[in-house]
Amino acid sequence: MESKNVAVLGAGTMGHGIAELAARASWNVVLCDVSAEALERARKAIKESLAATERLGEGGSAAVLERIKCTASIGEAVRSADLVVECLPENLEFKRSIFRMLDETCPPEVILASNTSGLSPTAIAEGLNHPERVVVAHFWNPPQLMPLVEVVPGEKTSPEVVERTMDWVKALGKEPVRMKKECPGFIGNRLQFALLREALHIVEAGYADAEEVDKAMIYGHGRRLCVTGPFLSADMGGLDVFHAISSYLFADLSNASESSRLLQKSVEEGHLGLKSGRGFYDWTPEMKEKIVRLRTETLREFLEKDRKDQQDVDS
Repeated sequence: MESKNVAVLGAGTMGHGIAELAARASWNVVLCDVSAEALERARKAIKESLAATERLGEGGSAAVLERIKCTASIGEAVRSADLVVECLPENLEFKRSIFRMLDETCPPEVILASNTSGLSPTAIAEGLNHPERVVVAHFWNPPQLMPLVEVVPGEKTSPEVVERTMDWVKALGKEPVRMKKECPGFIGNRLQFALLREALHIVEAGYADAEEVDKAMIYGHGRRLCVTGPFLSADMGGLDVFHAISSYLFADLSNASESSRLLQKSVEEGHLGLKSGRGFYDWTPEMKEKIVRLRTETLREFLEKDRKDQQDVDS
């Protein structure tokens, strides 16, 4: 891309995180949201995130903030954009209406990316004049701290758009994962929900409590999977061993095709987790502060390790 201008639509958690990432990478960013309050919260969150990053220093933080402009007008946001990232609610018809507007407003060479966590890019691009420039760039939450970005083409997405999107993600310092074709939930959420389905089944069947399931993951797989994914783990453990275990265990795993009754009951009772103060855990202010801080510190440590590892490779 000759210039470096990006428009981010939606100033929520994902939107302001992506705006921060782009500004850190020296892109000019226009962050758009119809809510002035959302934009103000986003600006505050970005300032706090930058302040927590010691390597930037005070001058660096000011430079990053100067590269982020805010507006309530989509037209103004995309006027000079080389790439647009949509971070709006997960409603297909709403996204379609936004992309129709973008398709009519933006020149054909502008990439239109959606941060959807599972909706079809083909469905989002349906009926557009230029569906070839629509792609998914699914950042993981929190985007400032999670390296993964899933790049997902629709049926009509051009290979050039996929390559340009991959290059942009790399320029942000993130790790893009290219999918050959789309599927519901992409890679990450399919794996995440397969794990959640079995975790719920273990609790519902009375095998163990939720806290014990979490501990098994944190102190077992969680320590290993940050280095070796499922295929590397299987290779290292021996495919003959994994084949033998799967021959009897697969038949006993949950194959539920509907949401868990345990999950449904919690939602019906208004126990939504952190956002409501109660879910599988009681989220006291002290617990919230502890877990959020621990997650942030751990993810920052991993990012710093990634940075040092890359420096070693480059040198």
